[in-house]
Amino acid sequence: MCRLFGFRSIILSQVHQSLMEADNALGTQSIKNPDGWGVAYYIGQTPHVIKSDTSAITCDIFKKVSGVVSSHSVVAHIRKSTIGAHSILNTHPFQFGKWVFAHNGNIKNFSKHRSALMALVSPKLQKYILGDTDSELLFFIILTHISQKIDLEAIHFDLENLAKLTRYAIDQVINIIGPYSEIDDAGETETYLTFILSNGDTMLAFRGGKELHYSTYKNKCRDADTCSSYAPFCEAPPVNGSINHLIFSSEPLSGENIWHKMENHELIATNSLMKIKIFK
Repeated sequence: MCRLFGFRSIILSQVHQSLMEADNALGTQSIKNPDGWGVAYYIGQTPHVIKSDTSAITCDIFKKVSGVVSSHSVVAHIRKSTIGAHSILNTHPFQFGKWVFAHNGNIKNFSKHRSALMALVSPKLQKYILGDTDSELLFFIILTHISQKIDLEAIHFDLENLAKLTRYAIDQVINIIGPYSEIDDAGETETYLTFILSNGDTMLAFRGGKELHYSTYKNKCRDADTCSSYAPFCEAPPVNGSINHLIFSSEPLSGENIWHKMENHELIATNSLMKIKIFK
């Protein structure tokens, strides 16, 4: 299956360590997931998405992008294709307006369910589905449900409302395709719905079978003496939900960050207020 990485921080930060230098960085993981890569990062409120259908570990562009990206919000993905052709159109992250989405998973018997799933997408959004993956369709199903209560152009909105709408979209998908596998390694043809969604200000992750880990603090911050945003919760569990960064990764990355495994059906989100919200 694929691998995911998401980063939301109160300060502009580089992600080269996570994408290239850590023992199990995304680039290294692409050896087993060679069917494309993508990095979405935000400058102000504008997403910039760079993708390729080549393997990240052998791609000079991936190495260059990893070295220069500095952002408050980053979503990255490496692909091992299960559904959909090996092409740039099927490479994650997918984008619509400010929103980007990356999925680690698969919908079992997708061709059988495709028409019913497409019916969950609003007609005005259907024309923006360019590839033939289950992942992109899942993205637009979620956007459709979010747009019923939240303006997709809005920057700030209630996280609880976003979580409720996202979970309702997931439930509608499950009503059609059946439950996802709660066992991470049950097989590549099984259903998995793990993903990361962001509009730059907000970042949300859902664990639907495939493992996803998160980190909000380090055992020791090497920049504690010089960082103007340093706080005690940079080196300890959050107090009242306050955080300075939130990182998601399919696998824990080496380094100072303390990692926690998300539970199945758990949804975790934050925004510019930098409060972590965990929805069971």
